[in-house]
Amino acid sequence: MKPARYFDKIENSKVHCRLCPHHCVIDPGRLGACRARKNVDGELFSLNYGRIASMALDPIEKKPLYRFRPGSLILSAGTFGCNLKCSFCQNWSIAHEEPQTVDMKPRELVRRAKEARIAGNIGIAYTYNEPSIWYEFVYDTCVLAKEEGLDNVLVTNGFIDREPLMELLPYIDAMNIDVKGYTASFYQEICRGTLDNVKQTVELAAERCHVEVTILVIPGLNDSINEIGEMAKWLASVSDEIPLHLSRYFPNYKMTDRPPTPKEILYRARDKALESLKYVYVGNVW
Repeated sequence: MKPARYFDKIENSKVHCRLCPHHCVIDPGRLGACRARKNVDGELFSLNYGRIASMALDPIEKKPLYRFRPGSLILSAGTFGCNLKCSFCQNWSIAHEEPQTVDMKPRELVRRAKEARIAGNIGIAYTYNEPSIWYEFVYDTCVLAKEEGLDNVLVTNGFIDREPLMELLPYIDAMNIDVKGYTASFYQEICRGTLDNVKQTVELAAERCHVEVTILVIPGLNDSINEIGEMAKWLASVSDEIPLHLSRYFPNYKMTDRPPTPKEILYRARDKALESLKYVYVGNVW
């Protein structure tokens, strides 16, 4: 375990975590909503520091990042845990289960990233699960990676408080932020999160690094062409050069009762989004 950052001690040995907008108040011996932060005798600890559940050398386009150093590879690493509870999670086996992990210190991950340069690697992507709840490890690794001239990429749900985000952003070169839907009710009922916090992350990050946005389009839930059009208008108000990825849904995790997204819905949504944005891509349509 690693001492966590962004928490306050409160009465009866409880702690108040300030890493993400849940602001969990955690009793001694209990976990936060992310399952990766634990109150031990009135102190908060990170349980996933240096624990890697998945690692691979991926094409940058797989993140997906289409307009950040296209054609390159990036060493991708992730751990366990997530601070949202999306019923449709595509990476549920590591985000919400207890995967096997290997121990690896930040300096070791950076060393592996440097060695992979010969294969075309440009840096490290913190991905597969939610990297913001891996905060201490990600921050320490990002600092070391920048010292070695490596790029840092976050593939994130954007559900993080402003203060920790602003401290991390100087070390981040690119982000793909998953905007799950464009209504407050969708976030509350399906993801157990809040849309406004995610929008804030997009707006803050877009001023400081390369940003692309992904929405997994789910039939009957967030596939309204008008809503996607409104989302594109908002993104354009930040910058009309933010790429938007419309990803096709396939049944997974706790939401297996819905069919894959019809391709024609994705193409109609793309046409609508292109009224506001310069770059809109359709994914998972093989």
